[in-house]
Amino acid sequence: MSTIYCLNPHCENPINDTKTRKCRSCGWDLILHKRYVAIKKIGKGGFGTTYLAVDMGRQNSYCVIKQLEPATSNPEAFRTALELFNREAKTLAKLEHPQIPKLLDYFEENQQFYLIQEFILGKNLEAEVKKEGVYTEASAKTFLRQMLPVLKYIHSQKVIHRDIKPGNILREKKTNKLYLIDFGAVKEQVNTQLMNQNPESAFTKISVGTMGFAPPEQLAMRPVYSSDLYALAATCVYLLTGKAPKDLCDSTTGQLKWEEYTNVSSGFAKVLNKMLELDVRKRFATADEVMQALDLVPYEEELASSIVNIAMAKETTVTSTAEEEEDATSTLATSQNLAEAIRRRKERLQSGNKAATNPITNRPKPAPLPVSQPRVQLTPDMILESYRRGDRNFSQQVLNGFDLGGFKLAGASFSQSKLIGVNLQGANLYRTNFYNANLAQANLREADLRKAELYKANLKNADLQNADLSGANLSSAILKDANLSGANLKGAKVDEEQLKTAKLSWRTILPDGRRKWW
Repeated sequence: MSTIYCLNPHCENPINDTKTRKCRSCGWDLILHKRYVAIKKIGKGGFGTTYLAVDMGRQNSYCVIKQLEPATSNPEAFRTALELFNREAKTLAKLEHPQIPKLLDYFEENQQFYLIQEFILGKNLEAEVKKEGVYTEASAKTFLRQMLPVLKYIHSQKVIHRDIKPGNILREKKTNKLYLIDFGAVKEQVNTQLMNQNPESAFTKISVGTMGFAPPEQLAMRPVYSSDLYALAATCVYLLTGKAPKDLCDSTTGQLKWEEYTNVSSGFAKVLNKMLELDVRKRFATADEVMQALDLVPYEEELASSIVNIAMAKETTVTSTAEEEEDATSTLATSQNLAEAIRRRKERLQSGNKAATNPITNRPKPAPLPVSQPRVQLTPDMILESYRRGDRNFSQQVLNGFDLGGFKLAGASFSQSKLIGVNLQGANLYRTNFYNANLAQANLREADLRKAELYKANLKNADLQNADLSGANLSSAILKDANLSGANLKGAKVDEEQLKTAKLSWRTILPDGRRKWW
């Protein structure tokens, strides 16, 4: 360290050299709590002022000092503020999650309140968008799937963050992992009540959150868990558009008019808009509900695509041949199967495996009779012929052991299909959808999987040697013992923990474009 920063908020010249232990300007001790030395002012926000510091008690490791100056000279109000601070610190101390910086210490000194937290080297998402540009839909979905489990965890601890925004989400430089930071505005419900009773409390000024990202009930000092979901969606809108929510707000309705500034599917827009509902009763209530809705998006998009195909097929039947009528019938059957699958999945998600009851008798309703649809067992030749005719939806099929080596299937969908041991060596699978598909033991050598959707796919023991996976989405994919020797993963969405379970070699090109991982 080359300089030491004075923590006196009223110091006129806070920067000191390392040769002194007291500030040359105001005389304050420069070593906080006999161990922490502030070396750089990081920023000033809702909690107060944040500093990068050195912890002399932990072999001079880096940490973060968060300082709050109580906005009161009233002794009774100060005691109330101190009580609330201790409550908040205890709340932070019990949060143990790999995407939340650890609380290392907390104390009051010189009538200032301090939190000492783990330092995360990285940049926030606001800076990332300004430097690298806006997100695609796939990147935005990955962002939500990385952050929703964090919200699920903190809500399970009866904590509301209250200040979720791009500036409070860090991407760690080394691992690309996202961290939720700045819990300075976190409150338990009892804290909110105390603040209302003590309007002079130091915490009153930071309880609202950030304008544009905070929903109406939070601005009215009545936050609920879904307030964080609104803020997360508003953050996602910023990532997609590069525009702050306050600049997208309709002055008449208060709703965010964001869709014209980006290009996303109607299914994904529907999920975001439900997260952004101004009426709490219409908004998703839990992070789990959002994750379930995201899982349904691929189904619904495929159904919409199939409906378009049906309409086109019906138009051709006016002067169609027998073969064309057969195509139209096949398309209709596929769409009916998909619609039925969506219906069943929605019922499972909404019921949570609990039997539905009659609201009058409170007795279980009889289960609906299964809707049987004709299902023809596909063959490799049928897949190839269907693809050539324009039917690219092979979702929820059992294709175990099929020989599809060298097939050109770019843009096809094998969502939820069973492809155990399938041969796809050298196949063109550019932008192909393998969402939640089982590709265990599959032969994908030298396959073109650029920008393929492999979210939640099972690739256990799959052979991916020399496959091109650049730009592919492998988030939450199972890669245990998958052979990635010589594979190109540049720009792929995959994390360090996944790659640790796979087989790599010096020929593997990793997401950052290098051939050596960490």
